[in-house]
Amino acid sequence: MKKALLALGLLAVFALGALAWALQQHPSLQPYADLRWKVPAGGEAPPPVKVTFLGVSTVLLDDGETALMTDGFFSRPGKLQTFLGKVEPDMQAITQGLRRAGLPGETGRLAAVIPVHSHYDHAMDAPEVARRMGALLLGSESTANVGRGWGLAEAQIRVAKLGEPQRFGRFTATLFASRHAPTGFTGGEVTAPLHPPVRASDYKEGQSYALHVEHGGRTLLIVGSAGFEPGALRGVQADVVLQGIGALGPRPESYRDALWTEVIAAVGARRVIPIHWDDFWQPLGRPMQPMPPPLDAFDVSMAYLRERGARDGVDVRLPLEWQAMDVWAGLSARR
Repeated sequence: MKKALLALGLLAVFALGALAWALQQHPSLQPYADLRWKVPAGGEAPPPVKVTFLGVSTVLLDDGETALMTDGFFSRPGKLQTFLGKVEPDMQAITQGLRRAGLPGETGRLAAVIPVHSHYDHAMDAPEVARRMGALLLGSESTANVGRGWGLAEAQIRVAKLGEPQRFGRFTATLFASRHAPTGFTGGEVTAPLHPPVRASDYKEGQSYALHVEHGGRTLLIVGSAGFEPGALRGVQADVVLQGIGALGPRPESYRDALWTEVIAAVGARRVIPIHWDDFWQPLGRPMQPMPPPLDAFDVSMAYLRERGARDGVDVRLPLEWQAMDVWAGLSARR
């Protein structure tokens, strides 16, 4: 009996060690060098709208006068803390992230922080970012309760109405219904003010969104998860889609085809930029790496996007990290 228990114990230790090792094995980005966004040459004029990927589904849009940000997630608690402990905004990481994004101390220029749903890796830091920047926290009732639990003033909280355009400077932002990728974390609502530190699982999805942005005739759609609401984007047009691909690879090809049809094809996108592929347990200062295979299938997602984009004439690009992009560069004007 003792030998059997000892053997089981050793097997468990071995299994945990193997899992810990596997979770550190990130897919290489080298096979996608041809898809990586080219770093702009020095001396080029800045784009009319700068789009900067800050990791996970945090994206900064900035025209020099007004800025919008999705999610605003910078804390990146580690795996053990996320699964076994409690999480809360990391004030130092938020300071570091805002400084690196070029926003420190510029209260008023960031008009809104818009979490695309209310999981911790999207909405946890958003109230603190909004508080520091004097920005509006815009999102679902679940996101509003995340803000209330953090003590954000009610005047800085707005519950979005689906399909209602909202003007911020020269940006027009409209939120359409979407869904989280089908995983064990999908669904649920934050029904009361959430006071961190709490379990990561206490940050329920709430309403997921696809954020449509228009600026001077340029159109962009940000979809922070590999999910979709059938028919929700009918009649919506966007030249560029920043598409979350986390958990897309393990889904069957029929699901990937449905996502392409309901999002990319539905809006007539001519360029797709994958987001939410990086390992968000990596500390903020490290280079981004794809989520390890036990938790995702990055190479499968990228192979699908590469093949489908080539077939449909849609340009697929991996984004620059923490560097501004003109995501519409090279796209001809629509007739």
